[in-house]
Amino acid sequence: MFPANIEQYVRPQSVAEALAACAGYDAGEAMFIAGGQSLMQAMKSRMARPRCLIDLQAISELKGICPDEGAFHIGAMTRYVSIANDERLTGYFAALRDAAQHVGDRQVRNRGTIGGSCCWNYVASCLPAVVMGLGGEMKLQAADGSQRSVAAEDFLIAPLETARADDEMLLAIRIPQPAGRGGSAYKKWGLVKDALPVVGVCVAVTLDSNDRCATARVTLAGLSAGAHRATAAEQALVGTAGDAAAIAQAFDAAANAADAQGDKWADVAYRQNLIRTLGQEVATSAFARAAGRQE
Repeated sequence: MFPANIEQYVRPQSVAEALAACAGYDAGEAMFIAGGQSLMQAMKSRMARPRCLIDLQAISELKGICPDEGAFHIGAMTRYVSIANDERLTGYFAALRDAAQHVGDRQVRNRGTIGGSCCWNYVASCLPAVVMGLGGEMKLQAADGSQRSVAAEDFLIAPLETARADDEMLLAIRIPQPAGRGGSAYKKWGLVKDALPVVGVCVAVTLDSNDRCATARVTLAGLSAGAHRATAAEQALVGTAGDAAAIAQAFDAAANAADAQGDKWADVAYRQNLIRTLGQEVATSAFARAAGRQE
């Protein structure tokens, strides 16, 4: 199919220009396009029918990864391939590379962006779950120049729904480094290599001085609720040494609590089993990374 008629295409050079272009239209009539890997498909099927398309490719201030007082600041237009290849993203930040290395195919990884993925918030996307799992903060700017920060779990409301207003642009994502030694990991299972996740699991932990889990964040992808936290697993991991029995118990609790759907890709029992098996593998890697035993 072909997109509906687009009245205006704009390629701004700055955030201010992009927001000014958006402000010239009523809510929902102008849309920002990042890598275009999801939006173009929606436009071809006419699920999305913008009057104005605002291309963010030329805005350099939206690109790049940089340290930020113990955290990492990731521009919204940073492509998956840049995240996948950034060797600074280790320890607590390692799940970002795990996910970015296996998003889609090579073409998607070279065009798709972390900001576009989070703003689209597709039900079976990897990066929204990882950003939520790492406690990310979303930095937004409105057309009037005002800015605000929103926690990822408040920003990612439901599949295809976020807290971003129509006149706001996502500028960057900030991933803070928590106190203590931290590690994270992510893994998905799809029908073929690098496919969308039937189930994806992200685990981020910090360890205390006795190598026991001080904090844990666990998120799931691929279920009907989209990216969301698995609090049953989090509660079960805290206080443990990350041994196999404790991890197995945590992800058994996660699987039992999950609102898993059955569809043509997998039935409920299969998705629950994926949560158990992937969760155990991912949590083991996260604990090892936190303890410095694994890159």
